[in-house]
Amino acid sequence: MKTSRAAIILAAGQGTRMKSALAKPLHSVGGRSMLDWTLALADAVGADRKVTVWGAHSPAVKDAAEAAGSATALQDPPQGTGHAVACAKDALDGFEGHAVVLYGDTPLIRHETVEAVFSALAEGASIAVLGFEADDPAGYGRLIEDGADGLDAIVEDREASEAERAIRLCNSGVLGAPVPLLFDLLSEVTNENAKGEYYLTDIVAIARSRGLKCKAVRGAQAEMLGVNSRSDLAEAEAAFQARRRQEMMEGGVTLIAPDTVFFSHDTRIAADVVVEPNVVFGPGVSVASNVRIKAFSHIEGASLGEGAEAGPFARLRPGAELGANAKVGNFVEVKKARLGEGAKASHLTYLGDTDVGAHANIGAGTITCNYDGFFKHRTVIGEGAFIGSNTSLVAPVTIGAGAMTGSGSVITEDVPDNALALSRARQSEKPGWAQRFREVMQARKTKAQARSKKD
Repeated sequence: MKTSRAAIILAAGQGTRMKSALAKPLHSVGGRSMLDWTLALADAVGADRKVTVWGAHSPAVKDAAEAAGSATALQDPPQGTGHAVACAKDALDGFEGHAVVLYGDTPLIRHETVEAVFSALAEGASIAVLGFEADDPAGYGRLIEDGADGLDAIVEDREASEAERAIRLCNSGVLGAPVPLLFDLLSEVTNENAKGEYYLTDIVAIARSRGLKCKAVRGAQAEMLGVNSRSDLAEAEAAFQARRRQEMMEGGVTLIAPDTVFFSHDTRIAADVVVEPNVVFGPGVSVASNVRIKAFSHIEGASLGEGAEAGPFARLRPGAELGANAKVGNFVEVKKARLGEGAKASHLTYLGDTDVGAHANIGAGTITCNYDGFFKHRTVIGEGAFIGSNTSLVAPVTIGAGAMTGSGSVITEDVPDNALALSRARQSEKPGWAQRFREVMQARKTKAQARSKKD
């Protein structure tokens, strides 16, 4: 029988180096808050219980955690990581399973890495600590192993000997233990140190003094990046994007200039899609196979069917749906609109709150006038309809299947199937007017120039 699991998420830090009114865990990487990354990680490893520890300065963290289904515990005032974990005790009262301590500012850890922590506990370790081999270990706590597959101690960098500073295995902060043991060990932690704080890492030495087995589990350094500043946030974003680009290409997606394409945490793209340079995917995008997304397009909350095409310079906003082989071209904006199979809006068009039937053609400069200043209204364009260039469709309005609108028309009433709708003034001509106009204007210009010379 699988041991039940819990996740204790520490998110009570002040985050002063972020220089932000927004709580640090709520800053985003890949279109998702760092707190949500960690909550999702807890879900991915099958945590039956989640407890987020928050600070009195950031009630928004509490709200966000509870909205995601996590229990919460207040740490006030903050007195170190050991104290933060101890604050979760009441929320885990009666829980007999294993817990892992995670952080609301470390968004890149994979669930496979945390699974290794739980596996070490299942194999008999009383405490499992996630470590990594650092390129430059300066500033990190070192994991001191005993040479027999055990973890002997965690030594802070400022307290380490020269020999210990040479060790490259560093502490990530992630730690797992059985819940009753975790809180029992924490009850013996003191704050007799330079900072006057209760350190979570002290439980390793306490456990070893009891003869309990502790173990270090290794993960990749790239996953352990903690965010404490805007520079760290940018570094985390860059690391996330590099990971997603590689995953996309390994999954059969062609990225012509990978470093110029930006993904969100939930971007889904099928194989045999081509993405040209300078494309941004916001949250909520799914792309079927054989789609081509041309350069300088921005796509968010949208879906593209098989064989569809978007761009260059296309903007697909939330609710945009392109059917199979549909096309949205340059400088076309689509919002809450569905384009049926083979429908086309090739250039310079806005489609909002619109249903476009299969194989309809939307001419350049078409606008669906969907907002009256108070309410949004819907436009329906039937299958095979042809909308002439520079047409304004004033919603609510329906253009029938196979119907046409003349260029430059303002359509305010429904158009029946296969009808032609025209709404523009009749053209008239004045013979010779243009020539006379030029002669008069040239004469005025000549007089003005003459006066200017006299002055």
